[in-house]
Amino acid sequence: SRVLRELSEKKKVVVVEHDLAIMDFLCDVVHILYGEEGVFGVVTHPKAVRHAINTYLSGYLSEENIRFSEPIEFEEHPPKPRQDLPLLVTFQRLVKMFKSFRLTVETGAIRVGEVVGVVGPNAIGKTTFVKMLAGVVEPTDGSVDAKIVVSYKPQYISIDYDGTVQEILYKTAEPLFTSNFHKTEIFDALKLKHLMEKPVSSLSGGELQTVAVASCLAKEADLYLIDEPSAYLDSKQRMLVSRTIRRVVENLGKSALVVDHDVYFIDMISDALMVFDGVPGKEGVGRGPFSLHEGMNLFLKAVDVTFRRDEETRRPRVNKPGSYMDRRQKEIGEYYYASV
Repeated sequence: SRVLRELSEKKKVVVVEHDLAIMDFLCDVVHILYGEEGVFGVVTHPKAVRHAINTYLSGYLSEENIRFSEPIEFEEHPPKPRQDLPLLVTFQRLVKMFKSFRLTVETGAIRVGEVVGVVGPNAIGKTTFVKMLAGVVEPTDGSVDAKIVVSYKPQYISIDYDGTVQEILYKTAEPLFTSNFHKTEIFDALKLKHLMEKPVSSLSGGELQTVAVASCLAKEADLYLIDEPSAYLDSKQRMLVSRTIRRVVENLGKSALVVDHDVYFIDMISDALMVFDGVPGKEGVGRGPFSLHEGMNLFLKAVDVTFRRDEETRRPRVNKPGSYMDRRQKEIGEYYYASV
């Protein structure tokens, strides 16, 4: 993003992006595209970035009196006192050695009824940590101290399946496939009805991602390990997925650990946060879980970005680098929201 901003000082730059935080940080003006998938599309006149994102989230073009989608609302869920939640699983200082990479994850725990977000750069060991919890990868040192049932959605999704979406979900969720909860809170919530008869091999990247998340959540498990669920999804699909994961965790008393790069997504879904840093491709260190505020503060300080709440929508809003709010929040050490 910083490279593109520097380039924009000399050149005109056009960016197509689903990550609204990146859009907020990078752009000066934004065109909104709306319509019906595969039928028609409309491009609006350019709007200032804050107004454009808020209009997109509202689903309503006031200038034209056009409702183009249902609104997306950001809910500020109150923090859960982690110490009051029962332990689900603890991990004792996990170490994984590869030929040219070392991962260390400090001792931590995941508690019943919480969603733990995982943030950090690429090639830093986040997926390896998830695989160790899932039992797919054995740690070189350390241990996972619990016998729990895990449902795992990997970062990269295989499409080696000849059947339809309905068949793969039935195979995954049986005998829960026909339950009212699974139908309304997972399959209908993720808008899968129109995909049920489609062959899995014919799905687009976004459709396949949504089916993979549904398949993961449809299994009977204590802990859902979900690696990069926002990949290939547009902004509205990301919000649907985040809310669906939270509903499953809250209504069924389960837990989830979610790895993602979309700060909006992590903000909406997480009760607590694990933060990974180090030297990509060489050494990674994972710490936490922290409270959401403490974890986001650590992460945003490392990437030198500050956020505040938008007064109109309550969404996370990136402060422009060097702006008054950016400088002020850095001065007081509050990178993740501040009343200043």
